[in-house]
Amino acid sequence: MQNQNPNQNGKSIQNPAMQIPKTPQMNERDFVNDMLATEKYMTSSYTTAIHEASHQHLYDDLLAIYTETEQAQRNLFNLMFQKGWYKLEAQDEQKIQQSYQQHVGYTNQFPYNGGMQ
Repeated sequence: MQNQNPNQNGKSIQNPAMQIPKTPQMNERDFVNDMLATEKYMTSSYTTAIHEASHQHLYDDLLAIYTETEQAQRNLFNLMFQKGWYKLEAQDEQKIQQSYQQHVGYTNQFPYNGGMQ
């Protein structure tokens, strides 16, 4: 993976963007972005199907397909990130800690002594 350099304002994490010609036709970035959107939709749909599967063999088959789809989604994300077509917003440590503390507090609402089983 290439270096992950914050942009000028220090808030984004992104690789240098690969230049794509601007034409009316779909380019490589458009195709990969479309494939990523499709994989995200399929992963979400398989999640619903897995939760509603009434037969163990059907559940096992759907889970295997879901796992493959999730891996394809991750590979497409990594490809887009490496080519600089997908950026992430950086957060400062204080905001991360505040969010963590907020969500840790939610564990008190869980049954079974504040933990998960």
